Amino acid sequence: MAKGWNRQSQTRSRARGAKVRVKTARGRKPSSTRWLQRQLNDPYVAEANRLGLRSRAAFKLSELDDRYQFLKGANRVVDLGCAPGGWLQILTKKLPDTAQIIGIDLQEIEPVSGADIWVMDFLSEDAEERLMAALDGPADVVLSDMANSATGHRQTDQIRTMALCEAALDFAIKVLGEGGTFVAKVLQGGSDNALITRMQHHFKSVKHTKPPASRADSKEWFVVAQGFKGNRKT
Repeated sequence: MAKGWNRQSQTRSRARGAKVRVKTARGRKPSSTRWLQRQLNDPYVAEANRLGLRSRAAFKLSELDDRYQFLKGANRVVDLGCAPGGWLQILTKKLPDTAQIIGIDLQEIEPVSGADIWVMDFLSEDAEERLMAALDGPADVVLSDMANSATGHRQTDQIRTMALCEAALDFAIKVLGEGGTFVAKVLQGGSDNALITRMQHHFKSVKHTKPPASRADSKEWFVVAQGFKGNRKT
């Protein structure tokens, strides 16, 4: 990884010590205890803490780029759903200092040097117009890690996540330059055929992938659409 950051193989090959066991505590739900134990025993969490990354999710973007090389030569990148800022940290390390990086999220996050962070609802009426006006030119990459809060109802979560993916794709088609890349999070079983067909119409390559940093039991996958053909009617 550029500028001194560890490669994903170093994270995966870290020697694992004895597992930390979390005792149940009064007032703590069993699910919270399981989550805490998983966090304490997750090598990606440990490595993120060591490197000063804001979340283990930062490794997902790094691993996706290691495989598909979509950040190579990129100078304008938009990160939709950027909280807590882990992807922005990777972008500022992998891209040149002159790159324009814009992150947008509903919640306010701590600044990331080299990135312009907006607190705004991407689905608001004027969001796309404001973002397009802020870009110095066509975007090279549009990233979307947006997801609704889980309801526990699988079908509902899939529908809501795919709706966000559709909105992100609409935006990407408007702002990407020819040859650009769109990367978005989807849920297993929630990749609507019509949406994929639309991506294939606009991009030369569309791949589904699950980076190593994504937990095996997680339903999340990512779609990587590369080689934007330019604005065309669907």
